[in-house]
Amino acid sequence: MKLIVAYIQPHKLGDVKKSLYKAEVFKMSVTNSLGCGQQKGYHESYRGVDVEVNLLKKVRLEIAVNDDFTEKTVGAIIEGAKSGQIGDGKIFILELPDCIRIRTGERGSDAIG
Repeated sequence: MKLIVAYIQPHKLGDVKKSLYKAEVFKMSVTNSLGCGQQKGYHESYRGVDVEVNLLKKVRLEIAVNDDFTEKTVGAIIEGAKSGQIGDGKIFILELPDCIRIRTGERGSDAIG
């Protein structure tokens, strides 16, 4: 089992969800986050004062999958999120030692579904 964590541009969330649905991946958690990477932020002027904004809005997706869905899920995220521009995001793949479905008590691959 794997936990896939992806940081993407907020305006790409709809495209990523469509790609995931086409890949038959329906379960995910989505949260708003702030961060910076290679983009390093930007400068803007607020009431005549130059302000450096280096924490940019991102969306964090967390998707737990069985091993046979890992590449399919990663491919769908890339298909939906890629624009070719700096700041498209990152994907992290972590080992998931266990998963428990609270309602039924199922564990492991059965709990992920």
